[in-house]
Amino acid sequence: MLKRLDITSFLYPLISVAVLIAIWHWSIQAFAIPDYLLPPPGAVFGALYGGFADGTLWPHIWATLAESLAGYAIGCGLAVLLGALLAESRTFERFLYPLLVGLQAMPKVALGPIILVWFGFGMSSKVVLVALVCFFPLFVNTINGIKRTDTELLDACRAFSASRAYLLLHVKLPAAAGDIFSGLQIGVAMALIGAVVGEFLSAQKGLGYLIASASVSMSLATMFAGVLLLAVIGLAGSMLMRQIHQRVVFWESRGDRDAA
Repeated sequence: MLKRLDITSFLYPLISVAVLIAIWHWSIQAFAIPDYLLPPPGAVFGALYGGFADGTLWPHIWATLAESLAGYAIGCGLAVLLGALLAESRTFERFLYPLLVGLQAMPKVALGPIILVWFGFGMSSKVVLVALVCFFPLFVNTINGIKRTDTELLDACRAFSASRAYLLLHVKLPAAAGDIFSGLQIGVAMALIGAVVGEFLSAQKGLGYLIASASVSMSLATMFAGVLLLAVIGLAGSMLMRQIHQRVVFWESRGDRDAA
């Protein structure tokens, strides 16, 4: 049964992708859409093949991945740390939570030029931008998950003189693990968005830079190839995080099987 589930989990999305590509190709043929408005799938896959064959795509892919992973790690780490701190301390929540909500309300594109001035035009500014966009979803999920911990379980642990640190590390964080991993999955897509926005503003390599430079020459096939690569990277990252979620928070999947 496990092998069958693994096969179908990959087979169904592939069928959907094949159908979308067929509709894409048929629409261009049926409505006579010119290439400068919508390139055919063959041209996009040709641009991908050519970019991989001559090696021009690899530096852009590695640059976007490096910026996304570094910013993702920093933003998510700070989100869990500050989320746990604010959930545990009413004083910190009163002082810091409104400020963090205000920071989240600011459009990150508007902050981009300021970040460029402060951190330069290199990789650092992209990492900071990625960390900012990844931070808030996980931060809110961490606070909500910790605050939803079963009060009866907490009272039982306190009856055995469990310390506050023990309750946080061994009771509250495991109880919030599902919410934390939900925020981590959202952060995967947000990390790519932050990296691409930073590359749009200023970069010399990266998939966002590739798309922006291709737009100048109106090379739609290259632009679509960059967007397709971003979609594949985002899908792979989301699937990887989902697998880690199922293995780390194993009691959730076990509960679903028991309920079924």
